[in-house]
Amino acid sequence: MEREKRNDMSFSRKRSFTFGAYGGVDRFTCGDETRPESVEDNILEALDSPTTGSKPFLSTTNNQRDAELFEIIAKLQGSRIDEQRCEFPLPLKSQLLNIGADLPLILPSKLGGYWIDPPLEKLRDVSPTSSHHGLDLESYDIMERDGEAKIYHEFFRSRYHHSFIAVDSSLGPLVLSVCLEEEENKLRVILRMKECSLHGTFSLSLFTNMPSAVELAKRLCDKVTVSKFDVVSYLKAPDLITAFDEHRVSSNFKFGVLYQKEGQFTEEDILSNNEESEKFREFLSILGDTIQLQGFTGFRGGLDVCHGQTGNEAVFTSFNGREIMFHVATKLPYTEADSQQVRRKRHIGNDIVALVFQEGQTPFLCDVIKSHFLHCFVVVRRVQRQEKEGEAAYQVSVTAREDVPPFGPVIPDPPLFTNHLQLREFLLTKLINAEIACYKAEQFSRLELRTRSSLLESLHNELFTRSRCMMGDPSIAAAPPSETTRGPSEGSGGFIENFKRAIRVRSHSFETLGVPRKNAGNSTQKLKVDKDAESDSSGTAELKDQASPQEET
Repeated sequence: MEREKRNDMSFSRKRSFTFGAYGGVDRFTCGDETRPESVEDNILEALDSPTTGSKPFLSTTNNQRDAELFEIIAKLQGSRIDEQRCEFPLPLKSQLLNIGADLPLILPSKLGGYWIDPPLEKLRDVSPTSSHHGLDLESYDIMERDGEAKIYHEFFRSRYHHSFIAVDSSLGPLVLSVCLEEEENKLRVILRMKECSLHGTFSLSLFTNMPSAVELAKRLCDKVTVSKFDVVSYLKAPDLITAFDEHRVSSNFKFGVLYQKEGQFTEEDILSNNEESEKFREFLSILGDTIQLQGFTGFRGGLDVCHGQTGNEAVFTSFNGREIMFHVATKLPYTEADSQQVRRKRHIGNDIVALVFQEGQTPFLCDVIKSHFLHCFVVVRRVQRQEKEGEAAYQVSVTAREDVPPFGPVIPDPPLFTNHLQLREFLLTKLINAEIACYKAEQFSRLELRTRSSLLESLHNELFTRSRCMMGDPSIAAAPPSETTRGPSEGSGGFIENFKRAIRVRSHSFETLGVPRKNAGNSTQKLKVDKDAESDSSGTAELKDQASPQEET
């Protein structure tokens, strides 16, 4: 009777939440369809029922009992991904059909946590025949990740200036740079702290005498409590300071590209696509050029250019002084027996922004790709223009996690592009700005703060040690060149590279100061990474563990 009640319930829904390797997934069972009963359910019902009223489907023969038992074992030992697959709720799909003739490009997550642009309610009038009110190419501005990162290089290095260091009891290490601009009769000052850098200019008329380093630091931040600063006398200090100031500046970007066919709702289906249609190849040609990875000398975005372990081809482009590598899922290695396609997920799952190309009317679910890193998806659907047979337009929509702030350029109304050049300019600008905006999300902000704190501590230690060596302090032995001296062009590998450099530089600084480290043999081997951070998968995995929200709570 209990089973009959369950089958008679209309639009009832069972819901469970499980955590897997890439996060949590929802499973829905809709009551308007008969729920398939598993063998476990049948056996449990049989055990709970009186022995005289045994269920007709349960055989009393030993052979059938054994078959049932082995079926249970096979299911329990099945692939983990089968237990975590995100089912597409059919009632939700029927409701969204009321929006218009076509389904939207993106569906919201049932758990929330994402915003969609344009919102679903604005998609009612979107059609390939609608008038286009896009923006001019001149309005596609690329955001700056750190607008003040190059102030030291621009205003200090070409002028006579001094740098000072101190350790504040509450603020930690401080690095102060002061430059006298005699032509304008003012002082330019930068104070570097763990949380941020403060920059300001002060007219000399404000002071009776030339102000001290402590006075200037307190004018920038009233929380400074140090009573004195030490002068930096190391001749190569400007190189070290420049490398620290510009550690967030990068001209290289990497983005994932997913190919979604009609009827594909799950991560496994999308990542298992191997064949590229003519329409998809045309779209890739808009993004950039298809290059051979073997021997490629440009920015490779973690792809193998020597041994072919990440495929033979990739899509690459240069855009406004920046190099962009696309991790195209269909061009990454495919493993026949792996339903999760870990070799593809290894690259795309560690990108911060991914582009999704849709063929057909199947929407993309915000949280279908499970990853701690992916924070934003730019979805593009090819739609046919009715007034000109054979010509197509591209509809665009964006979704990002709720703690990612909005970013430009603004999606036109309606969100359609018919010009390939304008589409390319819009998408590349949108992707770059999306990654820069994602760094402001809580997870990345927390990780960036740790990275900056570690780099600043290493910079302070390096300047202190080498300045004392310059002064002939016999208690400080000459130290080998630190990796902090790498130029900006060498250290522009992106966010993952900066995190690894922070670990390496901090390790070198401890060795320079003669501080013993625990488990030196194991830790040195564990923290040693290739100088090209993008090629080191173990380092990426280590960073992913550090960034996991489950461990940061």
